[in-house]
Amino acid sequence: MKPAPFEYFDPRTVDEAVALLETHGDDAKVLAGGQSLVPMLALRLARPAAVIDVNRVAGLDGLRQDGATLSVGALVRQRALERWAAERAPLLGTAIRHVGHAAIRTRGTVAGSIAHADPASELPALLVCLDGSVVARSRRGTRTIAASEFFQGPLTTALAADELVTETRWTLPPAHAGWGFREMARRQGDFALVGVAAVVTIARGVVADARVAIFGAAPTPLRARETERALTGQAATATVLADAAQRATAGLDAVSDIHAPAGYRVSVTRTLAARALADAAARAREAA
Repeated sequence: MKPAPFEYFDPRTVDEAVALLETHGDDAKVLAGGQSLVPMLALRLARPAAVIDVNRVAGLDGLRQDGATLSVGALVRQRALERWAAERAPLLGTAIRHVGHAAIRTRGTVAGSIAHADPASELPALLVCLDGSVVARSRRGTRTIAASEFFQGPLTTALAADELVTETRWTLPPAHAGWGFREMARRQGDFALVGVAAVVTIARGVVADARVAIFGAAPTPLRARETERALTGQAATATVLADAAQRATAGLDAVSDIHAPAGYRVSVTRTLAARALADAAARAREAA
């Protein structure tokens, strides 16, 4: 199929882009990598009156680390972050390799995947796991939205119609933290049916900090707070880890769809949480 007719805009500055968003509002879509938007246009699942192509907007391609904070500009491609993170942030580097295929990651942007907010996507879950945030700009000014507040439902975020994501910010784990990432998908490159990301810090033999994020199982990526509380202050024994993993589904509003029923997702979430936590604890012990 072919897209429905739309007006195309090619701004060169952030100010131009947000002015266009203010003018067109809900009738506009932002084009960056296009790996989600273009198929939706072709299938006429999206019918915007205006497409605002930000690929030539200056200043949105920065990738920099300042202490524990990683700032990723809106035009940074997933493949670029994957390569950057390979040695510096292995959780990110490993997880991003599960996003589609290399050709998709070469064009797809990090910010685009987060703004698209597919609950089965890896990058939104990683942003939640790493206490990240989204920086959004409009004619009204700039605001920073915590990842915990950004995702509101499938393909639904806290972004206003006139706001442009200019940057995402990630809190990188300390060097001595361990990490784990597991997901279940039908085939390599498919969206996850369920996935779990975990970061564990061990000090003096006990868990000093734990972050566990679940994706694919619920309408949004979310932190497994009961699991985190069950681990903090405890010795990272196999029994403690296994018990904490069982709590990962506490309060989980698991979804059923054509790909898997809710009960399956609950069961797989617990299994993947146990494996991700075991991986994270083992790496934390090695780094201690």
